[in-house]
Amino acid sequence: MKLKTAILALLSLSAAAQLRADEKIILINEGSWQVDNGQITYFENGTVVTNEWFREVNKTKLGDTPSDIIQINDTLLVISVDGADLIQYITPECKAAGVTEFAPAKRKFVSDGKYLYVSTYAHECVTAGGKKEFTKGFVAKVDVATLKILSAVEVGYEPEGIALYKNRLFVANSGGYSFQEQHDYETTVSVINPDDMTVIRTVDTGQPNLYGKIAQSGQYMCISSPGDYYEIPAASVILDCDAVLDGKADSECFIKLDFPATNSATATDGSFYTVGSSYSYITGGFEYVFHTIDPSRLFATGGSEGVSEGLPGTVADDFKAMTAPNALYVNPYTGYIYGADAGDFVDAGYMYQCRPKAVSSASTRFTSIPRISSPCRPTGISVQSTLSSSPKIPTTPTITFRGCP
Repeated sequence: MKLKTAILALLSLSAAAQLRADEKIILINEGSWQVDNGQITYFENGTVVTNEWFREVNKTKLGDTPSDIIQINDTLLVISVDGADLIQYITPECKAAGVTEFAPAKRKFVSDGKYLYVSTYAHECVTAGGKKEFTKGFVAKVDVATLKILSAVEVGYEPEGIALYKNRLFVANSGGYSFQEQHDYETTVSVINPDDMTVIRTVDTGQPNLYGKIAQSGQYMCISSPGDYYEIPAASVILDCDAVLDGKADSECFIKLDFPATNSATATDGSFYTVGSSYSYITGGFEYVFHTIDPSRLFATGGSEGVSEGLPGTVADDFKAMTAPNALYVNPYTGYIYGADAGDFVDAGYMYQCRPKAVSSASTRFTSIPRISSPCRPTGISVQSTLSSSPKIPTTPTITFRGCP
């Protein structure tokens, strides 16, 4: 049975709610692989309002293994339903708003409000111009108005994180299937012109296996690499997108840091908070590290300054007390900091909430493998997070309190 993954998103708040800094979250629960029990949970201010939001609103199942969500614009969100090989669109009220049939192995989303861009491990795609086949992975462009795939372009093997800056797409390639396919790990970031869907540049970072979501702070992007799990250690890459677009040499476009940023989030001051986990098949163990990165200072000093160990207040200590920390998120509109503990990856995990400049944080228990991700497009106050979970989320979550800055 595949372990469960869920994604959450904070919806827009009313003006009155903004003054109270309420937190309203959609949780997308993968459920069990091929059991067709994926669900959406609506979570508000520490309480689970409903575990079956999609079913209650639409009188039908969501589908098998939903795994990612972003907000496209004020009226539309999008969910990757991997087991059903489709993309499901919903309104902020969770009303179904159409689907796009799509290849399996969808990874990450990004949108400019008019088009949706999807990274995927797959090797073929049916577009408006006909069927396309690729040797490596690809990025597809979907028209949000028609929900049709307009075009697609090949990037590296097993592309992962995807981000948008100055009308250019930045795609981190992992090559993560190198252990089972006849190719090496990827070390590159593909840069795409979304207007004609062509790769205009490929930046070689020299660091293999660029994996997971990309955290973005203006022109800077934080990309993690777990290494090869043997001889090449985990690391992180801070990319300067302006340097890339200005045509500077690859070596001048990024700074490599000798620690992973497995889970990274952009703080309200523009810095990156990172929780890095590295695994070694040689030792058979995980190691966790915690850092704060000021990307502007990092590049201004050529990498000699701008990095400090730890996270604000007691957040790092809270993570150290977790069994398996695997998520970090900062709400850019309220400053709330979220962390997640996967526990034993079978039984219930926890999502931790730290109120900024307060004296306590709350811990909410869900079921299995919590995780947190990147923000939705805002309408008022709005963010996105992720939480790995089975669909059996308790109606009344367990709340505990911990120290907080």
